[in-house]
Amino acid sequence: MMGTANTMACLTEALGMSLPYCAMTHAEDAAKVRIAEKSGSRVLSLLKRNVKPSEIMTREAFENAVQVDVAIGGSLNSVLHLPAIARELGIELPLELFDEISRRTPCLTAIKPSGPHTVLDFAKAGGVPALMKRLESVLNLSCLTVTGKTLGNNIANVKVENSEVIRPLSKPIAPEGGIAVLRGNLAPNGAVVKQVAVSKRMLKHEGPARVFDSLEDALRALDSGKIKRGDVIVIRYEGPKGGPGMREQHMITSLLMGMGLGDSVALVTDGRFSGSTRGPMIGHVSPEAAEGGPIAAVQDEDQIKIDIPSRKLELLITEDEIKQRLRGWRRPAKRQRGYLARYAKEVGPADKGATLR
Repeated sequence: MMGTANTMACLTEALGMSLPYCAMTHAEDAAKVRIAEKSGSRVLSLLKRNVKPSEIMTREAFENAVQVDVAIGGSLNSVLHLPAIARELGIELPLELFDEISRRTPCLTAIKPSGPHTVLDFAKAGGVPALMKRLESVLNLSCLTVTGKTLGNNIANVKVENSEVIRPLSKPIAPEGGIAVLRGNLAPNGAVVKQVAVSKRMLKHEGPARVFDSLEDALRALDSGKIKRGDVIVIRYEGPKGGPGMREQHMITSLLMGMGLGDSVALVTDGRFSGSTRGPMIGHVSPEAAEGGPIAAVQDEDQIKIDIPSRKLELLITEDEIKQRLRGWRRPAKRQRGYLARYAKEVGPADKGATLR
């Protein structure tokens, strides 16, 4: 499936930091061994030529990676990882960039969990080079890659082997890319959702909040039948500071889908998700609850409105009511010491890549 590991392998290749076809060549394919040998050889060559990663991972290269990310319906964790990598190079990748590129770049693949195909199907269809060939007209082709050649040179003679697995721009899986960035009074600094993995009936949803201060509390409520069709589960204090460490909420998303609630129950959290997540699961809500963000003010039975096409995430109470509730807010005490305490103090928000200040 196009989970986080496979997504980041694709984006490493899209950035120009791995050899063509490296990302999707199957683990049991002899070509994987050959690519490994070629990679070692290229490392030595690049060292001799004193080519630095910063010469390859430019702003334009990161934009290419985001184009590929949204076109493959990649993991939402990429919205954390790419900005974090870019920040090490002094490059800012704001959430707005992901949304802007996703709005203008169609999704060209339907790889699990967003569709019926596997990553092996994607590899047989030509993998990342074939996908980038489809996107050729919107990519920065002059970017240097570890081959020593430009991206344009690398994909010049590439062919797509299966047009059902890697669709042309004229016949996409969806008119927009895989990621949508939502904003509103519940997430002033943004929240993210894998929109290509959401059923059409749940692209717009309004329902009562069922609020939990940890993943475990939410799991117990789901197990005991307290979550009903139409509800909006809110799991907070699971963000970068609140976790601390922004735990995956994968267990509850899997249970919701397995219980047949994925087309009737939404989830909103300041935590994050596994790349295998599908359904109306909205994560990375920022500011997070542990920083006193609006998600900390939500109460049971509050109505929450989700409108993914319009990029809206709204708590249907007045701004004055939100402010009033937050005046009495106190961060729940968590027993932290050592490196976890230091991490919680120094980590930045999810919308900035959850990097250490």
